[in-house]
Amino acid sequence: MGQVEATTERVIDAKPEDVFDALADYAGARRRVMPASFSAYEIREGGDGEGSLVAWKLQATKKRVRDCLIEASEPSDGELVETDRNSTMVTRWTVTPAGEGSARVVVTTTWDGAGGIGGFFERTFAPKGLARIYDELLANLAAETRA
Repeated sequence: MGQVEATTERVIDAKPEDVFDALADYAGARRRVMPASFSAYEIREGGDGEGSLVAWKLQATKKRVRDCLIEASEPSDGELVETDRNSTMVTRWTVTPAGEGSARVVVTTTWDGAGGIGGFFERTFAPKGLARIYDELLANLAAETRA
């Protein structure tokens, strides 16, 4: 087994605090920006940042669906970490200033991958597929936070 990592980033024309607030607003904006790859979205606790517990299904490929139970934490300013209680998957959202009135959002997801030939294919193709999903989410987030 090896660790698999997928990273995507985007500059969004909105204030960093507005972008971060939208990402952490699981009860409102976050629900609206989730692409079709996410389904069965349900808030179990909280709904706004730190301490929220949110469930969803992630359709990673036609055959692969992850049943996620996400616990949110905010370890530092501009950082939202989503830890899946059902697996080793951890997604880290980092929002930083990117010039006047703009924010850079970097999303990095890691998990312990399979071993052997299946692990090789997972490490090769899964990051590209997840990047595509997060590209869509970030485009939706940009539209949601556009001033």
